[in-house]
Amino acid sequence: MRLAIFVGLTAVAACSRTPAEPEPAPPPVSVPPVKPRAVAASASAPEPADGAAPGSLEGRCVVKMADTAPRIPPNASAAACPPDPGGSGRMPADEITFLDVGGDGPKLKITAELARTPRDVERGLMYRRSMGDDQGMFFKLDKRSVHTFWMHNTCIALDMMFVDTDGLIVGIVEGAAPLTDTIRSVDCESAYVLEVNGGWSRKHGVQPGQRITIPFAAR
Repeated sequence: MRLAIFVGLTAVAACSRTPAEPEPAPPPVSVPPVKPRAVAASASAPEPADGAAPGSLEGRCVVKMADTAPRIPPNASAAACPPDPGGSGRMPADEITFLDVGGDGPKLKITAELARTPRDVERGLMYRRSMGDDQGMFFKLDKRSVHTFWMHNTCIALDMMFVDTDGLIVGIVEGAAPLTDTIRSVDCESAYVLEVNGGWSRKHGVQPGQRITIPFAAR
């Protein structure tokens, strides 16, 4: 799963913003292909205020999940998954805690690899054939914006949590199908994306409007 790097795709958002002027598409490149990116020029959603009350969603852009769970597609077969041309591509990992899941008991936690460099963000979870239920990948993006992802060369069905600078989950793409080039996004600005196995979010009671911890190494 890689970040799109093609600027200028117009998105219709719950938070109004001015679309960026379209730019010419980049020329075709050899494997691995360049992923397109869409970035909005501006948005009305404010930067989280330092003095905001904990748990407050006042004035925040948050996209709710659908009432009905989507069908989660299976992972790609070993035969369909392309070979990894660059090795395992494992990245340093850290623990992420879901602060609003678990009530007064133990909080839900996962261990996520940290994609922080442009190369790691571009590669993401490409070529992986499986991922543990308590694992994921956390992307530190270049700036707070409306970001888009795709599933090119990605063999695992994924949920994509779009996360703002203060750890607020502003939207979740559920069950992104493997090996597809469909552009996926939510109509709110974010600074991070957390990818987990497809269907994981709903299974564990995770939804937009909740907060997670941001690994120190990804700030």
